Amino acid sequence: MTPNVDVFLRGPRGRRLCLELAMQLDPEVKTAAFWLGYELDSGPGTSRVLLNAGASGETATPASAMSPEQLAARLAALDFIDLDGELVQAALERSVDAARYWQEPDGEDVLADLPSVTAALWPVAEQVMALPDIQWFWQPRRVEQWAIDWRSSNAPAPLTKNPRQILTEWARDERAGELRAVRERPGDPRANWSGNWWSVPQGLLRTVGQVPAALSLVEDSLGWERATTIPVRGAGRTLEIGTADDWISLCRRFPLEVTASRRHDWFRVTGRHGRWVIPDWEQVAGEWDAAHLSVLGYLNGATRPLRVDAETATVIAGWAPDSTIWLTDVAHESDGPRQAWHRASHGDPWTLAP
Repeated sequence: MTPNVDVFLRGPRGRRLCLELAMQLDPEVKTAAFWLGYELDSGPGTSRVLLNAGASGETATPASAMSPEQLAARLAALDFIDLDGELVQAALERSVDAARYWQEPDGEDVLADLPSVTAALWPVAEQVMALPDIQWFWQPRRVEQWAIDWRSSNAPAPLTKNPRQILTEWARDERAGELRAVRERPGDPRANWSGNWWSVPQGLLRTVGQVPAALSLVEDSLGWERATTIPVRGAGRTLEIGTADDWISLCRRFPLEVTASRRHDWFRVTGRHGRWVIPDWEQVAGEWDAAHLSVLGYLNGATRPLRVDAETATVIAGWAPDSTIWLTDVAHESDGPRQAWHRASHGDPWTLAP
């Protein structure tokens, strides 16, 4: 079933996708969003610097720059004649690339969250959701999956095994890290501390359903230019995270306290001060063999505080869209060749090696 537009635009990543798409469709929107984003960024002139600053060291906004309200009016007049799945994919890539959990949202995220701009993005989201090419955004895990090894096919590696051991060690380390953070880190969320900001275990087998699309849907990417995709099939019970509500329900059933260890990073990205939890994945593995985050689940839920109860919230952090984490040993490399991919540089299209 196709979700409603409100679900799409409620999340920062969904709003950012729509803004990025509008910037591709209209050069004036792109220029206006650039300048407004610069002004709204948490660190203009420091963490975000323009290279064409004048002799005085200050960069002046052009006199013709739009206000947020003028940008909203321009968005309402967009022409969607050139809209296609390729443009949406490019906008999704930029939204994923802009996600961050260790510092404040960038200026374009802040811009897209302004009520007038969000309202003006509504027709953009409607057009996106009507495209046949992106119906996979809200579909469950595909049977055929691909694991990604960020190395060339000349250095083959086996798939990750022993998920039970990985989860046991992960749960032990998370609890130990939380106790250590309680002792050593300040309670002030504004203190200059950073640490582990992920909400899913590292080290488990992860797979994706769309190749080469998934090769560019990586948060905090290291700019890899070579990758090997490995065909994978897995059976068993898959937990579908199709919206933020699915994640919230999971955290209510299997909460793991991470307030002290996540407090500072997640305060910066969400502005929220309070108790934090993530799923206890070791316990989740007692009921589910895998968990799949759909593209819509990511766009709706990632990089925002999700209310678990009156005092507690959670964040979907460090989990790429349309990817599956395997919690039990039910996935294996399937028949078919591994594929070698490469690109000239970050941002360029991926090419399948002959």
